Amino acid sequence: MRRTLTTALTLALIATLAAGVAAKGPSWTDPAKAAAEDPDFKVQGEYVGTVQDNEEEDKTHKVAAQVIALGNHKFRLVGYMGGLPGAGWDKETDKVQGEATMTDGKAEFLLEDHKVMLNNKGVMVVYAKGSERTKVGSLKRTERKSPTLGAKPPKGAVVLFDGTKATFEKNWNKGAKMTEDGLLQQGCTSTPTFGAFKLHIEFRLPYQPQGRGQGRGNSGIYMQARYETQMLDSFGLEGKHNECGGIYSVKAPDVNMCLPPLTWQTYDVEFTPAKFDESGKKTANARMTVRHNGVVIHDNVEVPKRTTASPKKEGPEPGPIYLQNHGNPVRYRNVWVVRK
Repeated sequence: MRRTLTTALTLALIATLAAGVAAKGPSWTDPAKAAAEDPDFKVQGEYVGTVQDNEEEDKTHKVAAQVIALGNHKFRLVGYMGGLPGAGWDKETDKVQGEATMTDGKAEFLLEDHKVMLNNKGVMVVYAKGSERTKVGSLKRTERKSPTLGAKPPKGAVVLFDGTKATFEKNWNKGAKMTEDGLLQQGCTSTPTFGAFKLHIEFRLPYQPQGRGQGRGNSGIYMQARYETQMLDSFGLEGKHNECGGIYSVKAPDVNMCLPPLTWQTYDVEFTPAKFDESGKKTANARMTVRHNGVVIHDNVEVPKRTTASPKKEGPEPGPIYLQNHGNPVRYRNVWVVRK
């Protein structure tokens, strides 16, 4: 009796850990609804513009910023010289960061003695160092789209999901769920299995402004149900192995290409499985190249082990595509695989 109870409690704990913890605060999966119900949603996002040089007034520099909604009209601003990540920022120039609360439609940030005023109309004004009045530049809110968004499956591809019930019912195991508007939900495993392949998937992270860390838009795609590329609302974060684009517990992405929540994003992955000899001994590690929103963030990276929380052990047999359920409502569409 005691052993049975212990086993049941252990299984329940494993199931709880696998599903993750529900995000703190409200969660939106529909951009239109988020915009209508939370004014902060239309403020968060990416901004691009120019500022005057500190010494030469006729010289300007391209600058960019990412504004992250933190809930209750609070925001974090991350500034970049040269442009946005993957679009001008050279990664050598330090980022500048600050937090502020929006009151009466305005939020005032202090970044290295520069006052930056953000309004709720999608405009950001930069003032001269130490000045309250002298404007030296401005930025406007912009929206980027992945160049591989909507990529069509080539001839011979296995179309795992195209928004139809036919591909959903054919290619996903029992327990998978599909929304009424034709999107695949987190927590599903493909019926087909794969060795070496090229994969395309589009995913949309929820808007959870009060969530933090791993409790904010968390999911992941596991190649062969063994090797995870993390999905997480990492917009404006450092870009670590456990953030969006990271090969979980193995390698951080070369650049954090995560777009704002509720923006459709893409992964394009070229995967080479691990090799094993006749005795079952591994002779070569798995490898993958990952493009996040069209930018290479992992270039033929060696993956020496199955990643944390993977449902399948390493081995010579093919494996499925697994989309993790970590308690957050992540959505997917246009999923296809080309076997190599």
